[in-house]
Amino acid sequence: MTRPRPAGARRPAPPRPPALRRLPDPRLTGLGGGLFCSAVMLALGSLDRLLFGASLTVYGVLFLPVSVLTALWVRRGDLMTGPVVVPIAFAAGLLTVTGGEGVGGRLMGLFTALATQAAWLYGGTLAAGVIVTVRRFQPTGRRPGPQARTRPPAGS
Repeated sequence: MTRPRPAGARRPAPPRPPALRRLPDPRLTGLGGGLFCSAVMLALGSLDRLLFGASLTVYGVLFLPVSVLTALWVRRGDLMTGPVVVPIAFAAGLLTVTGGEGVGGRLMGLFTALATQAAWLYGGTLAAGVIVTVRRFQPTGRRPGPQARTRPPAGS
């Protein structure tokens, strides 16, 4: 015979299927999301330089999944940082891909790459923005607890 549950008690969450248990589910803060995205783009830019001779198209293609992962892994409270840190990380990683002599040459290469690869930048930022917007308006699945119930006004 089962005992009745108290009014405010929650049911335990149903077990996740085995395929979903293996997927990572990190939750990054806004700063953590920016650091993750920047570090991965710097690493991918360096890898692109070594393997593909600094191909900007390869760099742009690699940027899209990084922006999606950043938008998926950022905490709910820091969702709006996702679309902000993604373009900053794109520019940071471009420093490893673009060439040039001296500071002026590097900056000229960076600005040229930003201008010519704007479609990748806009695509990744748009993807992150759409994911963040969907996550923002997605229900959390929590039911309000006893303290969230409406109470009658104090004066009545």
